Amino acid sequence: MPEMDDQRFLILRMGALGDIVHTLPAVCTLQEAFPRARIDWLVDEKWAAILDENPCIDHVVTINRGSWRNVLECVRRLRAANYTIAIDFQSLYRSAILGWISGAPKRLGFDSQYSRESGAALFYTTTIHPHSTHKIEHNLELARAAGAREGQIRFPLPGAARETEEVKRILAAKNVEKYFVLSPGGGWGAKCWPAERYGELHRELTKKYGWQGIVSFGPGEEELAERVCRSAGDPAPIVEMFNLKQLIALLRGASLMVAGDTGPLHLASALGIPVVGLYGPTDPARNGPFSAGDIVVRKARPEETTYRHSKVVSPGMLAISVEDVLDAVERRLRTP
Repeated sequence: MPEMDDQRFLILRMGALGDIVHTLPAVCTLQEAFPRARIDWLVDEKWAAILDENPCIDHVVTINRGSWRNVLECVRRLRAANYTIAIDFQSLYRSAILGWISGAPKRLGFDSQYSRESGAALFYTTTIHPHSTHKIEHNLELARAAGAREGQIRFPLPGAARETEEVKRILAAKNVEKYFVLSPGGGWGAKCWPAERYGELHRELTKKYGWQGIVSFGPGEEELAERVCRSAGDPAPIVEMFNLKQLIALLRGASLMVAGDTGPLHLASALGIPVVGLYGPTDPARNGPFSAGDIVVRKARPEETTYRHSKVVSPGMLAISVEDVLDAVERRLRTP
């Protein structure tokens, strides 16, 4: 095995947004332990912008799984890099196989009991079973198996100077100063709180705090955002689709974020923005906002922690009332 400074790391965490955010601290601890080693990160093209300006990595390798030509070119680049170790934070077949194809002689990942696709563990030379609680801590355990040490938890995110100015212009044109952000999406329906309740929440928050509400949404969530807007009435929230760097800029200036278990929530928490998270079929102890001051609202019964990718809103999410969320907002805003 090469000396520490000759190590060439391949990080495998291709998506999604919240999972990438949860992996950032682990990669930072690797860079601190191996300051002169090369660290490359393989990520889906759509999420690559979140790794811009990251001082903990040397190269971002992008992949577009919708293009065979792109996938083959990506494989060629991986093999040419002569990695000494691949660390698969994703632990799915597609990431595990790409780590194996890279030719890295040492490949680390989570064991079959932990991985969502248990067979992925067959492609690793070393596996671990995490014993901590939160996903961020699980990733840190995997990094330590590769030689990282305990360190300060950091989330290096791009400064996005141009996008910050773009967001400032958008908000100035609408006379927005203080604002809160609602993110009604959630990747799959079971994690989502009803759009109509977000609309009612918007009315109550604008009435109580006098802030402007902004509904953030991603591709394919346009109709969901419009339902929030229709339910909110007057004054209507701003409904705007921001790209990833614009979203980072928007969240940096927000006074509050309310969302379910979704990427924008984890991004806001990493940025230090006050967050109220709404949880149903996923366990907030494992997947909740990581900041100690943030508050989670959850009424799901233990047997409802299924992580099942259902399109139907879960009973646990339906059990959360607007009054529950308003109370959580008030408590979160009282916390320094």
